[in-house]
Amino acid sequence: MSENWINLGTRPIKKLRPAEFPDISAMMKEPTQAARGEGHVDVLLVNPPAPDGGIWIRSQHRVGRRSRENMIWPQVELATMAACLSPDYKVDVVDAIAMRMGWEEFEKILNEKRPKYYLTQVTAPTLTNDMMGVFFAKAKGATTIAFGTHVTPNTVNTMQSYPALDFVLRGEPELTLRELIDALESKTGQNDHMEYLLNKTDPARQPMTPELLAQGDFSRISGLAWRQRGEIKINHDRGFIPDLNELPLPMHHLLPLNEYRLPLIKGPYAFVVPSRGCPAGCKYCIKHVSYNYSVRVRTAENIMAELWSLKNLGINNVMLYADLFTVNRDQVMSLCQAMIDENINMKWMCNSRVDYVDEEMLQMMGKAGCHMISWGIESGSNEILKRARKGADPGKAEQALTWAKNAGIKNFGYFIIGLPGETEETIRQTIDFSKKLPLNVAIFHIAAPYPGTPFFYEVVENGWFRPGTNWEQVDMDQSTVLDYENLSAEQLNYWQKRATREWALRPAPIWTIIKGLNTWAGFKSAVSAGLQTLSFIRS
Repeated sequence: MSENWINLGTRPIKKLRPAEFPDISAMMKEPTQAARGEGHVDVLLVNPPAPDGGIWIRSQHRVGRRSRENMIWPQVELATMAACLSPDYKVDVVDAIAMRMGWEEFEKILNEKRPKYYLTQVTAPTLTNDMMGVFFAKAKGATTIAFGTHVTPNTVNTMQSYPALDFVLRGEPELTLRELIDALESKTGQNDHMEYLLNKTDPARQPMTPELLAQGDFSRISGLAWRQRGEIKINHDRGFIPDLNELPLPMHHLLPLNEYRLPLIKGPYAFVVPSRGCPAGCKYCIKHVSYNYSVRVRTAENIMAELWSLKNLGINNVMLYADLFTVNRDQVMSLCQAMIDENINMKWMCNSRVDYVDEEMLQMMGKAGCHMISWGIESGSNEILKRARKGADPGKAEQALTWAKNAGIKNFGYFIIGLPGETEETIRQTIDFSKKLPLNVAIFHIAAPYPGTPFFYEVVENGWFRPGTNWEQVDMDQSTVLDYENLSAEQLNYWQKRATREWALRPAPIWTIIKGLNTWAGFKSAVSAGLQTLSFIRS
């Protein structure tokens, strides 16, 4: 070793210096603050990717669930909300479910669109997944907004658990969204029609001011939940839109219409919402959380205008998607007559209760192009139906479905396993009853206590929630969180699968599937649905 070599480690350690960390913020502009380009949008309305890559249903009228039957639901709510913002704001819709889009591709879309405002649907079984989109959008500089049947009754818990969420639109979302965006963009009062609707639903309304906005005070916007200095605020509920005919028609052209598919139909289809609200008192139903029990119906003329707009886009199949399509007989008859008189030549589906139809009306519906009705049958036990406040009975179900079949209409039946009072004997009644009915398709769900429903409160009061439950498990299609004294969660899961197996693995349902193989898309969908069903009942 050289005589001049000095080990610098032998020197005394100098006194501890004050910490001085670099900050390049003043030198570099964050990408989220960069100038906006031609391809960027003001508001991006989103149906986010699925938790597992499958087809999931999200809807303002319904809860989220995985669709084993491969029903891809058109996002008409997003198209309607977009119409309430256009043309004053640049809007776009991303339906990641219809496009079978994963998170990597979805994040690329966010980078391309660079929305100032990100609006998402949220449901209980997809909660954490949906909030992933909120997190991505927030990280890219967007103000984040959520709506749906989970965040309306569970607002505070959701906003506390997910701090990336800025606002929640509670209840009917269209006008709350419009008023919020107007306030954030300092454009309050610039659209006469929207101002008219805002004042109509909130007669005591006081418009937002620049002073309030500067203070971060959104207390004047009805139907809104927001944050102020770390505290979650919930404003007064917004009244319902009294006349749905005054809403702008949905911007269906923003949706991937060619990707929407439904069993037993040829080609794509769209949703048209002819009414909102249902007067029935079913204690398990989530639709009352969004629209309560008030009913509003559109005129036949207004609905026909939307149907013709879809016809011009090449759509010949529609789902008249209401909380209860047959809620008003006069509306149904006048709409059917208009379809016949105007020779629109569209095939359509709808939903109904078995006690809101009659033989003449069903014959008229068949003549006007109705080819399938989804019925909420729920149970073959009259006692279970009474306890659930269904208001119908098995005899009425058998009569209504027979009338529909005689009118040339296919029957799609929904059943629920595990409503309060259920026993193995009543489940057996339901299975046997389902095989007796003239059904083309049947789906068996497990009762799910969705937040805000009377069933939810009953489950909490009786201690029927399985300990350790999280929201993703409150799923009527995949699992259950219920533990009754006489029926465990495992038993309910067993009976759901057994009901599906007993109903589906019979000649008539199998023949229905075979007849549905009328196109290549139909073939692929039917095979996929069949494999999912087999996997489900074997699991």
